[in-house]
Amino acid sequence: MPDSAPERRIRMTVAYDGTPFHGWQVQPGQITIQSELQRAFLAITRMPIVVQGSGRTDAGVHALAQVAAFTTRSRIPIANLARAMNHLLPGAIRVTSVEEVPLAFHAQWDAKSKLYEYRIYRDEICSPFERPYVHHFPFPLDDEKVIDAAPVFEGEHDFSAFAAKDERYGPGYSQVRTIYASVARREGPRLIYRVRGSGFLKHMVRNLVGTLLEVGRGNMGKEDVRGLLQGAARSASGPTAPACGLFLVEVTY
Repeated sequence: MPDSAPERRIRMTVAYDGTPFHGWQVQPGQITIQSELQRAFLAITRMPIVVQGSGRTDAGVHALAQVAAFTTRSRIPIANLARAMNHLLPGAIRVTSVEEVPLAFHAQWDAKSKLYEYRIYRDEICSPFERPYVHHFPFPLDDEKVIDAAPVFEGEHDFSAFAAKDERYGPGYSQVRTIYASVARREGPRLIYRVRGSGFLKHMVRNLVGTLLEVGRGNMGKEDVRGLLQGAARSASGPTAPACGLFLVEVTY
């Protein structure tokens, strides 16, 4: 009987185009990445699961290598699982690898770092085939100021000024995070921002980008950004950059 089989912990790496989905987390009446993965596995095995991701990506955010894990008593061979899942998943979601891991593995709490990339398209005209995957910003901007200011975020800081409100952030919740690398560079028509950290608060990367854009527009300076890292209010930092330019690139364990 399936329910008498031993429990197995399965880790998946998942890539997705976040455009048609309402983010990662299951929401009533909405199509999400988590709900689609759970639906596909249920259709294959007739056994429900709860897929835990390394973190929640917002609606419209993309992933090159999100990590997710679940526990099941299904006997389906690992070699067949990715093929079967991809046969049932929408084309905007692909399971790129699957492996069996110890039962104690947790996709979120065991993660050591995450790498995000934000893509800003600087030319006046943006191809309609690229527009869903970049923030089109053809307006006056000093790219060199953005590049110069990006490393200010490196180190351990209080990122309260860059966190959206969330029900998880109750009294006493620490918004201190460690950023290992924060780098911007120009690649042709794209201004690319990459940030690797121990963890990220809700909308944090998009708010870092929005603040860097304010620096590039001349509305803020590097010292203003340093001041925000002392636990300033969210209203003191830049606006939230659009979700479409953001990619989860890598999760390390």
